[in-house]
Amino acid sequence: MGIPDLAQGAVESGRNAEPEVRVLICPAYGSKESRRHWHDTLETEVRFTEERLAGRLEPRQFEQLVCLHPSGAARFWGATATHDNAMAKVRTGDVALFTGKKKLLAVGEVGAVFASSGFADALWPPAPGGKSWRTVYSLRDFVPADLPYELLAELIGYSRSYGFPGQLVLEGGRAQAVVARLGITTRTVLEQLGVEERPAPDPDALVQRVQLERQHTTTVSFERGTATTLYRREEQPLVIEFCATLTIPAGRFRSPAGLCDIYLEGHDGVEVIEAKSRTGHAYVREALSQLLDYAPHSPLPADRLAVLVPDPLDERELSLLHRYGVDCIHRISPGVFRRTSAPEHARRRMRELWTAD
Repeated sequence: MGIPDLAQGAVESGRNAEPEVRVLICPAYGSKESRRHWHDTLETEVRFTEERLAGRLEPRQFEQLVCLHPSGAARFWGATATHDNAMAKVRTGDVALFTGKKKLLAVGEVGAVFASSGFADALWPPAPGGKSWRTVYSLRDFVPADLPYELLAELIGYSRSYGFPGQLVLEGGRAQAVVARLGITTRTVLEQLGVEERPAPDPDALVQRVQLERQHTTTVSFERGTATTLYRREEQPLVIEFCATLTIPAGRFRSPAGLCDIYLEGHDGVEVIEAKSRTGHAYVREALSQLLDYAPHSPLPADRLAVLVPDPLDERELSLLHRYGVDCIHRISPGVFRRTSAPEHARRRMRELWTAD
């Protein structure tokens, strides 16, 4: 089965339209000052309900933060007034790519966005003679990444030698292509599509700005399942490398079972693929269970299921997949992959279960 130009491949198959997402490129680990900001407000969450911070927020800003972060704490980043025009376009659910040390360091999802020099100065006191940050945004999700500048630049459509010297805001097709190529799925989009529910804030927290902290109010929070993770750090480079070998568009689909890694509709039929970064039994078993869960929800009936891994599987793991009619695709060298197909009789036998309602 061939594979696509991901610039044309949608984040979803064409059946599920998504709201437009912008992509911020945020240099975040260059100067001594930016490294300090990283450690203070990205590596750890900041409790914005403390009086020193809450007192600097307008009521609507505080309410927005509590609605998106019911625990009363969040990670934060920002921008100086120089970027006011670009940052005015940024909305909840946009994607932030944090760069430094010649690579993509982390992927974040933008939460609350607002202008507040006072709040920014409380988070990031400016150095003598330095500029204050003015636009502030929280992060609904923040996931470590490890992607060299050369590959990131190529994904955006820039020269591989591009050094990411300053902040960028990508829009339109270029932003959508980056989101698709990196396999990013935001919590905001999942909520808009009804796959996830936004946690309800405690109404008592909105009565008075510091009340959440002072009363030790019980708050609502939740952890995301692996199927809806913003960015899968370990698997994504393998998925990117594999998809670059395809000649048809690769998509994904969401379902009550979660979000699949790769969905293909080609001349050879429909295929659903789950990627894993390791080949141990637990990883293969997890991939198998995910595929069997996703398959009945495939937009078109699945003809093949496959697990994508970086190395050949041991006989035990390969036999497990083949027993259920699932192929194995493994990497044999950079940009080269080999498929070990399941027996056709096993695939025929299992296809009835894959396509069951």
